[in-house]
Amino acid sequence: MTVRNPRLRRGAPIRARENGVNMDKAEAILAALGGADNIVEIEPCATRLRTEVADAAKVDDAALKAAGAFGVMRSGRVVQVVVGPEADTIASDIEDILD
Repeated sequence: MTVRNPRLRRGAPIRARENGVNMDKAEAILAALGGADNIVEIEPCATRLRTEVADAAKVDDAALKAAGAFGVMRSGRVVQVVVGPEADTIASDIEDILD
C-alpha cells in the first residue's frame, strides 16, 4: 500500500482498532510528520513507515518518539519511522485518515 498526494478527510470519525493500534497513534504520527499536506508518499516496510515529505523541516522527531516511534532516520526528504511490527496497521490507519 502506498499513499501519494493525500488530503486530510474532514470530519472523519476516530475509531479504535481491535488489535490495539488506534487512530490516535496514527494521527499523532501524521501530525509529527508535518500533517497531511506534507506527505508526498508513505508506505509500510516490515517495521518502518517509509515516508517522503515535501518539507523535512516540518518533521518533529521528538513528537514521533512521543507517539511511539522507536527511532527516526532521515535522508533528505525521506523519513523512516521505526514503529515495530505494527507498521502495516499504522500505515493503513494513516491511509484511512488521508482518504
